[in-house]
Formats: sequence, C-alpha cells, structure tokens
Amino acid sequence: MFNKLLEISQSKYYWLGLMVFAVGLELSALFYQYVLDYLPCVLCIHVRIWVFAIVVVAAISLGLLKSISLQIVSQLMMTVISLGLFERSYQLLGTERGFVFGDCNMESGLPFWFAVDKWLPAVFEVQAACGYTPELFFTITMSEALITLSVLLLLLSVTMLVALIVARYFKGLLQ
Repeated sequence: MFNKLLEISQSKYYWLGLMVFAVGLELSALFYQYVLDYLPCVLCIHVRIWVFAIVVVAAISLGLLKSISLQIVSQLMMTVISLGLFERSYQLLGTERGFVFGDCNMESGLPFWFAVDKWLPAVFEVQAACGYTPELFFTITMSEALITLSVLLLLLSVTMLVALIVARYFKGLLQ
C-alpha cells in the first residue's frame, strides 16, 4: 500500500489530475457566472484564487518529478492550499447557513501587489454580496460541495505528503 501511494504521489498523472480537477472547478465557476448569471462574492473570488493556486502548483510540480525533496515541498504547498481552500469554503458555508458572521463586502481585500481582480477582472472581480450559493444538484449547494471537495483534497495532500516524507527519511525503517 505504501509503495503504491509513493508511486502515485510521484506520477505525472497525479499532478495532471489535480490540474484538470482545478481547471474544471474554475470553468464551472465561470459557467455559473456567465451562463447562469450567478455573480461571485468576495468569498467566491477567494476560493477561485485558491483553486487557481492548485493549477499553478500542479503545473510546476510536473517538472519536479525527479526530486523527492522538491515533491515534498510541492505536497506541502498543496496541503497549505487545501487548508486555505477549506477555510474560505467554511466561511462561505457559514455565511450561507448563518453560523458565521463577518464582513463580506464588495472589496476583494487583496494586497496591491496581488491585484488579480484588476489584472483579470473577468475571472476575479467581486460582483455580488455574500449570502447564498447556487444549488448544483440534488439540493447540494456550491458551498456544500466546496467544503466537501476541500476536505477530500486536504486528506489526499496530507496522505501523499506523509508517503513522500516516509520514503525520503524513513524508508530504511520500513524494509
């Protein structure tokens, strides 16, 4: 089992799968925005930024497959991204359900040096106030789906990170 996890974590298909998954999420968000006319709130934009980070890390990681140390760094970055995605998804769900009360305005809250909302407004511009997310299917809302996906992504990234760390630093102990 451990060897299979290690093999998967160092596979180009693993990183391509993550990239395709993240691009699919971004395209879904844009479909809901431009075709179904559900405008994004600030939390939705933050989720999009975290999802875009998955695309970037996965693309870079494809070139780092030969180095287990760099793969550890990549998986650590995926774990951090997954945590960030979970936190924003939790805030979104909490705002929708009413168990989180916060300041949700029309400002992105991004620093001036990371003004993706100005660089690419068609994707990252805040256009609505927080409050609800659209229903996807079977009464599951977008925020419910996002929190589930972020937990699964976090479990996956932590599992792969542990497999890589064990392979790098403790492989002799397992034989």
